[in-house]
Amino acid sequence: MLSRLRRALARRRLKDPAYDFLFHPAPEGEVVSVDCETTGLDRHNDDIITLAAVRVRGNRVLTSQKLDLVVKPSRPIRRDAVCIHHLREQDVERGLAPREAVARFLRFAGSRPLIGYYLEFDVALIDRLVRPWLGIGLPNPRIEVSEMFYDWRTRGREELYTGTVDLRFATILEALDIPPLHNHDAFEDAVMTSLAYLKLRARAGRQSR
Repeated sequence: MLSRLRRALARRRLKDPAYDFLFHPAPEGEVVSVDCETTGLDRHNDDIITLAAVRVRGNRVLTSQKLDLVVKPSRPIRRDAVCIHHLREQDVERGLAPREAVARFLRFAGSRPLIGYYLEFDVALIDRLVRPWLGIGLPNPRIEVSEMFYDWRTRGREELYTGTVDLRFATILEALDIPPLHNHDAFEDAVMTSLAYLKLRARAGRQSR
């Protein structure tokens, strides 16, 4: 009820009616996995340099329906960030303007639920570009894969479990028997997150029977 009210209020605040499709019913059984690489890890100040997304329909990751964009940032890439994703200034200098990249993402994702690994960080960076322009943040429902993993690890042993759950991405992939691709490549991270989502959703279904 509360989420429906929030969406209704967001729809009223939307500045550009061309983006009303963000509030249309999502295609049945579809979600979008999203990932960004950035100039650093400060969600309030750093910029997106790559933005990737892939659609998931039912039990299939649709790698033919993907978005894989390079974005030109407004600030230098931090050295420690380069060590993580190996993208340098010259690799992104011909990238899209941030608003154009986000516009393409909005058209690609539509109103589909978003899935991600630490999705809050990616959404915060996208929202920084969307809010001044459309007057709202992303209205899409969100599914956090690390939360799904935590629930799967602890389900059924709440009274016995006293430790912590290792939520590192590599640990999640290994536990789910998903071969690692090229970490910190936005598109490949989005694909691996999609595979983790499908495996966790299937295991949650088996546990609830």
